Amino acid sequence: MKTLIRTVVTGAALATAMTACTSAQLDGPEPIKQRPVTVRLVAYNGCDDMLAGLREHAVREVGPWGFGGPMPMYMTRDKSMAVPDSAAEKAPEHSTTNVHEAGVDEPDLVKTDGNRVITVVDGTLRVIDTATRKVVKSIKLTETGEPMYMPADLLLSGDRALVLFNRGDIMYKSFAPRGETRYVLVDLAGEPKVLGTVKPQGSYVDARMVGSTVRIVTRSQPDLTFPVPNDSASEAERKKANEAFVRKAPLDAWLPKVEITDEAGTVTKKTVDCARVSHPEQYTGTSLLTVHSLDLAQGITAAGTDPISLAADGDTVYGTGQSLYVASNPHWWVAQPMIMEDTAEVPTPLASTAQAPATEPAPDEPAPLATVTPSATQTITPAAAPSPTASPAASASTTPSTTPSTAPSTAASTAPAPTPTAPPEETEVHRFDIGKPGPPAYVSSGKVPGRLLNQYSLSEHDGNLRVATTLTSQDGRSSSSAVYVLKADTLQKVGEVGGLGEGERIYSVRFIGPVGYCVTFKQVDPLYTLDLRDPAAPKVTGELKITGYSAYLHPGNDGRLIGIGQEASDKGRTMGTQISLFDVSDPASPRRLSQMFQKDSGSEAEWDPHAFLYWPKTGLSVIPLNTYTRDRSEIGAMVLKIDDSSVTKVGMIKHPVKQQKDMSYQPSIQRAMVIGDSIWTVSTDGVQVNDATSLEEQAFIQLR
Repeated sequence: MKTLIRTVVTGAALATAMTACTSAQLDGPEPIKQRPVTVRLVAYNGCDDMLAGLREHAVREVGPWGFGGPMPMYMTRDKSMAVPDSAAEKAPEHSTTNVHEAGVDEPDLVKTDGNRVITVVDGTLRVIDTATRKVVKSIKLTETGEPMYMPADLLLSGDRALVLFNRGDIMYKSFAPRGETRYVLVDLAGEPKVLGTVKPQGSYVDARMVGSTVRIVTRSQPDLTFPVPNDSASEAERKKANEAFVRKAPLDAWLPKVEITDEAGTVTKKTVDCARVSHPEQYTGTSLLTVHSLDLAQGITAAGTDPISLAADGDTVYGTGQSLYVASNPHWWVAQPMIMEDTAEVPTPLASTAQAPATEPAPDEPAPLATVTPSATQTITPAAAPSPTASPAASASTTPSTTPSTAPSTAASTAPAPTPTAPPEETEVHRFDIGKPGPPAYVSSGKVPGRLLNQYSLSEHDGNLRVATTLTSQDGRSSSSAVYVLKADTLQKVGEVGGLGEGERIYSVRFIGPVGYCVTFKQVDPLYTLDLRDPAAPKVTGELKITGYSAYLHPGNDGRLIGIGQEASDKGRTMGTQISLFDVSDPASPRRLSQMFQKDSGSEAEWDPHAFLYWPKTGLSVIPLNTYTRDRSEIGAMVLKIDDSSVTKVGMIKHPVKQQKDMSYQPSIQRAMVIGDSIWTVSTDGVQVNDATSLEEQAFIQLR
């Protein structure tokens, strides 16, 4: 099986490449410059004002290739709101999706209420009865012409399941699966039936559910088909033609559309009203975020999802019971997708929604640069947890294309190019109030220096938002991380603590109440403990340096912290998966109590927290694990026992080898659940049940 992996060139690497093209070389690292942390979101003064603003800003972003560079290359390699469900009250004790905030559910590829396990494989939703361990219901959800392998995530509320299909990356639509982003509501009470479908314009970013109400964030680009240039046209001529085209584009090209199909099959098409579109003071005009609200208990009607839109970029979603945050790093991504064979050696994705991967280049090895045109920058959301989006953001006038002109003899193409300037690394954050039914209400926006790692870099507590970022100098030769404290109602800075991991970047963050934990890495792993009780004066209270790093941090018992990541040599070369147990009861002196190390291995739990299972009642933990050596490979899930002092390997769970024509393969296990006294694991091919104590196999349910 092949997996779509996305490698990126960070602002640091891009800046380094650009600096190499200039005649002057810097003698030392360039100091890191911070910009003001202010941004204001305002409404347009009517549709005419909106169109003028979008045209003006979009023209600044267009280049000879439109809003992006040439096509990228491919390579092989409140319970009170829940729907009543009497059966759920009698369900066996069970685990649920590992989520960031309690009470805020996140979409995932499998859901359970203890009595049922629901998953979507190859476009078919299946319901497995946990008592009989058999598929008792199924319904095909893919439409005519759609590939059955379209990515799909799930949310479950009582007898209502929301299936979120993502068509693929909006930038790379030529390579994405044909089909549309669709949100399908399914009734599971009797024979499964579709209650309605929402087809928004653009790509699915992420969603959060509180009670039975789901807020879904999608992202769209202007629906513009740029004129086909003459083969002899220079890049300057192409850019000029594209600018003229954008200046004449109609408002309808930007306004997001949505198509709603109700239970009776009636189709209603809507366009977001320009009065419901806002914008920051600075924006690109090349991307719009739309937030849809859907109460699963109420179903889907012609009234739709009551969407509101922002003329902004966004790739990271974080939610609490009262707030929804959408954040973006709009000015520093250059992306190159790569198809690779499944392996423990996964390229390092620095996307703000992705955890650190299994391996990365040693510090003395330069990171590979993607061969794409930096005429515009894009943001990326990984497809596996959840799905990718991309949009250009940087000004083409300051970051010219490196692709040779098709007409080098023209005067425009031979003119000296301006000195390239890498755009600043900044993270914009928009907050919405979701405390009431219906569409969210915009509250505030803010901006901080640096880039996020993922949603765990954000945490709301006692009226403040904590934001952890890494800021890299424009020459790429220095970096540092910081935690900013912002007032949630205004997103203005209250305090900050910086200087974390000089020369390193953040690999994991976890905020637990008034305490924060941050891991940075290059050669060794400093685990920092942060005291955030005084928002105006956050401070580092302790530091632990060990080899390797933790890519995901999970709270254990009182005073304990669990880390999933990679062990590394003293030079920073990653060596295999490690699970660490930290004693953080004394914030001034964190220490590692135990380490379990599996050589030459990687785990999906390192970059997707949904893949991590921890059952506090017994200390049981399960993580997917792929081990590769020259002589053998082992694919399955590692079962651990984590108590107050140690991490112990109990054993491995493997799914049956799949025979396919002249080849065989071991299915990769992606998720694990505890239901009653059994461990349920989900792979690409089926669901297996094992005894939680002996690990003896009890059943295997084939899904494909």
